[in-house]
Amino acid sequence: MLKNISSTQNPLIKKIILLQEKSKERKKTGAFVIEGKREIELALKGGYLIETILFSSVITSKEEVLNHFGEPTINLIEISAEVYKKIAYRSSTEGIIAISKTKDLSLINLNLQKKDLFVVVAEAPEKPGNIGAFLRTADAANVDAVIIANPKTDLYNPNIIRSSVGCLFTNTLATGSTTEIITFLKEKKINIFSAILQESEPYYTQDFTRNTAIIVGTESTGLSQEWRTTSYKNIHIPMQGEIDSMNVSVAAGILLFEVKRQRNFK
Repeated sequence: MLKNISSTQNPLIKKIILLQEKSKERKKTGAFVIEGKREIELALKGGYLIETILFSSVITSKEEVLNHFGEPTINLIEISAEVYKKIAYRSSTEGIIAISKTKDLSLINLNLQKKDLFVVVAEAPEKPGNIGAFLRTADAANVDAVIIANPKTDLYNPNIIRSSVGCLFTNTLATGSTTEIITFLKEKKINIFSAILQESEPYYTQDFTRNTAIIVGTESTGLSQEWRTTSYKNIHIPMQGEIDSMNVSVAAGILLFEVKRQRNFK
């Protein structure tokens, strides 16, 4: 028999709200919240350990939940419409919310073995919406790994999960300091192409067919000096309008799909 929660004062519901709102709580417990059927399915496919799934039978049927997520390791809980409304960020998520364990995203756990690697690095991205859009772009290009240098935001922030439409789970992801990542890329003999405006070459003149790492910074501050001085090549996107910068996900999209084009989209 499934457990049922009808009170918004239930300790588990309070825990979910804390996990949604407090990065410190997510780090302390090693858990985070996923909202939406598609996002939960992508998390499971990405190897995340789902501990608990809560659903509102007013929105989704018990049978559908059992068919999709009725595994012995997942604790299924039916919740009232009032409780769902309390913990849901948006109303169009099929009435289903999960608690999952986080992963250790340390660079040391990133295992890249294939030939002609294709990696993208974003340095110090801060806004959850930009990070989510960047992850969607990386997923579309099917990169071998996404590395976040000096992250300013907890990657399990609900706004990142939501804006990435689950691409937080579809990408092979790691984090580290700029120095650590540069050391890692050089050990792997991956050519570093840093996207900067000054003293750089047009991106379309480069050879991206071998081991390649595309490095992008924030629109406001760009890349740190460390990337500029240690890169294999500094590259830029020729701008023909009045402004001289692009949103990080837009710039990444242009550069990543040039890599794909040169590799015949393989």
